[in-house]
Amino acid sequence: MTVKTTRKTVDPYIILKARDLIKLLARSVPITQAVKILEDNVACDVIKIGNIIRNKERFVKRRQRILGPSGSTLKAIELLTDCYLLVQGTTVSAMGPYKGLKVVRRIVVDCMKNIHPIYHIKELMIKRELAKNPKLAEENWDRFLPNFSKRKRAKQAKTTAAKATSEQQQQQQPAATATATGVDRTSHDTSQAAAFRAEQAKQKSAQEQKKKKKYTPFPPPQMPRKIDLELESGEYFKKKARGKGEREADSSKKAEGRELVSSLKKMNKPLDLPPPSEEPRLNPVLAKKLNDRKRKFDHDTEHSRPH
Repeated sequence: MTVKTTRKTVDPYIILKARDLIKLLARSVPITQAVKILEDNVACDVIKIGNIIRNKERFVKRRQRILGPSGSTLKAIELLTDCYLLVQGTTVSAMGPYKGLKVVRRIVVDCMKNIHPIYHIKELMIKRELAKNPKLAEENWDRFLPNFSKRKRAKQAKTTAAKATSEQQQQQQPAATATATGVDRTSHDTSQAAAFRAEQAKQKSAQEQKKKKKYTPFPPPQMPRKIDLELESGEYFKKKARGKGEREADSSKKAEGRELVSSLKKMNKPLDLPPPSEEPRLNPVLAKKLNDRKRKFDHDTEHSRPH
């Protein structure tokens, strides 16, 4: 696509605006929104996020953080920065004022580097509230803003190191020099600063050593088995020595247990006695019917005999 000026063009900068318009349309920004780039106070920024993370699963998860649940995080960023955002593929298209675009780029890049956007949203909300107060216009706002956990840890490490060095120096100082504090005040300060720097250097070197691990192509050594440990300590041979007597004792105990179980089973076993004899109980109605039939049959047989 080519962008050209005509004789009617008054603003020469509009050619760059047209280039940005084509760029936004290529990134699937709706035309009704993309046309706003032609206004003077609106700029655009296409942030590439595909090269920051190589792992695809992590990339998808962190890109989803920019959107948030049902697009709530994206809406909050749009409201606080006065920018329009569109997450598409491996890019994030942003439109709005220059100041807002700077903040949006920082939020998106930090999100892909595993810093959640909610921290930045909190910070922006606090800044907006502080800007309303004219008394705090010329003051530093760092005391009101939230600190990330990494920063907190670094500060805590510095304070603990400073305390440790000061305690060591207090212990080393003799009791005689406690009276003449005004004379060696400058030298004490310089020595304290030197000790603090030395402690910082030690901490840095320790951190670097932790980070830098020598690469070895060989696998780690195999963990010893239970038998190996027993062989080293000598328990294995002791067990073998006292094994015979214990085995016999164990076998006798097991035999006693089996006998006890069998005797209990016999005691609990029901006796095989014959069932009690029961006289057959006739139904009186049925017996009456049978007797009537018998009588009738006998009567008929008597009449049927020849005289």
